Amino acid sequence: MRARLPGTFHGTQHGISAAAPALPLPATARGREAGSLSQKPAPRGGRDKADPVRTRRFVFLLLERFTMLSFAGAIEPLRIANRVSGQPLYTWKLAGEGGHEAVCSNGAAFRLDMGLDEIDREDTLLVCGGIDVAEATTRPILNWLRREARRGAIIGGLCTGAWAVAKAGLLDGRRATIHWENQDSFLEEFEEVKLTKSVFVVDGNRLTTAGGTASIDLMLKLIAEDHGEDLANTVADQLIYSAIRTDQDTQRLSIPTRIGVRHPKLSQVIQMMEAAIEEPISPADLAEDVGMSTRQLERLFRRYLNRSPKRYYMELRLQKARNLLMQTDMSVINVALACGFASPSHFSKCYRAHYATTPYRERGSHGSSPAAAPRLSI
Repeated sequence: MRARLPGTFHGTQHGISAAAPALPLPATARGREAGSLSQKPAPRGGRDKADPVRTRRFVFLLLERFTMLSFAGAIEPLRIANRVSGQPLYTWKLAGEGGHEAVCSNGAAFRLDMGLDEIDREDTLLVCGGIDVAEATTRPILNWLRREARRGAIIGGLCTGAWAVAKAGLLDGRRATIHWENQDSFLEEFEEVKLTKSVFVVDGNRLTTAGGTASIDLMLKLIAEDHGEDLANTVADQLIYSAIRTDQDTQRLSIPTRIGVRHPKLSQVIQMMEAAIEEPISPADLAEDVGMSTRQLERLFRRYLNRSPKRYYMELRLQKARNLLMQTDMSVINVALACGFASPSHFSKCYRAHYATTPYRERGSHGSSPAAAPRLSI
């Protein structure tokens, strides 16, 4: 049976419960930097109690098969902020095409509060994306996003929701981010967007996150700018979230951590490989650039990664090729060129040897319509 989670959370006075009194705010803060989206900057220690409480409303657009983790990471800090402050600082609505329910990627269904209705200009609209975001981003949704943007709404994308915002043309000329698994396809499709590898990005009235727990970092930033760093830090403590990230933090682990090897020259070579997928660098040139012989480089890869530099490089290129095949409508020939293969036949041969299928069959097995991309997401 599919789990049903109510989309209307207003039954507890927007997260304030009589059984849960407001918690004291700490006297010190962790030094989070303020953002730029507050209409009225709050003092560092929180809002003056004499000031009237200004309630901010969020509208979460739930695309079909959205990622629950990103959505929960955005809405829970709002609920906790209300609870620990003892005030209705935030309210929220769940929206979606049809206005009835949306099903996330793990199968849970959420009851919606509204369809694609007009929202208040002061609302913050966040698009929650996940798997098959292009298929879920319908024309009515794109038209709705463009209309609300023209009316001046703050609009953001959580996880692959950034793809929908970009498809509506709302990120052109802006800095943005998206889950690292979708970056290759995003770069190919949206050349006007200044894509970064940051955990989250705030560029004017546009917000984007990389997915997963990055939503928590973004919301803590917004809470800090709305009501002060002390409240944001208290919310982080309630979440057992001890390492708040900023927009300067990147979303992937460092190369040494990712490969489990702390060898500076090996890490440097892998970084060079990842940066030169379309025009691969020869092992001899890689070795020369880090001050070692080709034989030394071969031994280094064999010792720590149990493969040759050439094999490791090929795996990186094929991994990118697979992402592009599954997430874009690029032709197989263009995918081959984008991943450093001189001919489609050589590309197909290498791809089949590694994945036990051809590039054409790979794309067909994930839907014959390329418009179903991008598929991958956490």
